[in-house]
Amino acid sequence: MSSVNAIKAKSGIVGRDVELGMILNALSNNKHALLEGPVGVGKTKLALAVTNYLGRSIYRVDGDERYTENKLTGWFDPPTVLSKGYVWETFIQGPLTQAMLNGGVLFINELNRMPEGTQNVLLPAMDEGKIIIPRLGEICAKPGFIVVATQNPEEFAGTSRISEALRDRFVWIGLKYQTFDEEVDIVRKETRCESEGLIKSAVDIIRKSRKHKDLRRGSSIRGAIDLVAIMKDMENPTVLNMVEAATMALYNKVDVQLKSNRTKEEIISEIVLSGLDDKNLDSPLVLKEGDELKKKMKP
Repeated sequence: MSSVNAIKAKSGIVGRDVELGMILNALSNNKHALLEGPVGVGKTKLALAVTNYLGRSIYRVDGDERYTENKLTGWFDPPTVLSKGYVWETFIQGPLTQAMLNGGVLFINELNRMPEGTQNVLLPAMDEGKIIIPRLGEICAKPGFIVVATQNPEEFAGTSRISEALRDRFVWIGLKYQTFDEEVDIVRKETRCESEGLIKSAVDIIRKSRKHKDLRRGSSIRGAIDLVAIMKDMENPTVLNMVEAATMALYNKVDVQLKSNRTKEEIISEIVLSGLDDKNLDSPLVLKEGDELKKKMKP
């Protein structure tokens, strides 16, 4: 069994052979890796799957705008400093310091949500394997230290552009949405639903949301998983049930274009109803309400 197949078997990953091979190659050659792609494409799962397969210690950071430099490197415990002073015993190691001292992997989820000042702390660690802790001195990374990070594309809300200097230290691995068949396999695996029609309908809906002219962000695979989970135990589901369930599942996973004057509910309903005319869709729905709902839709 190849390494990629072994990782997939251990982690339950569907597809992604090429991307897994790229991540494995980068980490095996001690290259800092940046995984970039839309929300919900599995960046974190892929990175952790490869890291775990290699048996590396992982020190995780979840980036946000309040994550300070001290949280990353470490800080002194005030009560013990009063009695013992600024010594190693009173210093609480942050994840970067721990990863360096133990030769582990610093995994940063959503790197471009971190403040620029915090990001810049990574530069000497990635370049020279060294950082300076004020009052204590220099820390040198042990062999095996590496940084693996993920980020959403810059156009996504709440993100910023990381500096060119920091980007230059990473090898880049891009992730896109998976194929229709792979997404069907993922939803089937995650929901254990026996209705192939429902699964395909849900995947069809989220894929259409990614191309809709009134949405600047469509739904990830999580939308299809949630939709199937809501619908799978219904007996004789109607189109109205599907519209309601899709609204529940997708509302927080899509964003409307600023120039659009339509609501999320209207757009999601339109996407669901558009599937009624798709002759290739193995729909499990009772369609008696479809025509009436279409009449109520805004043009």
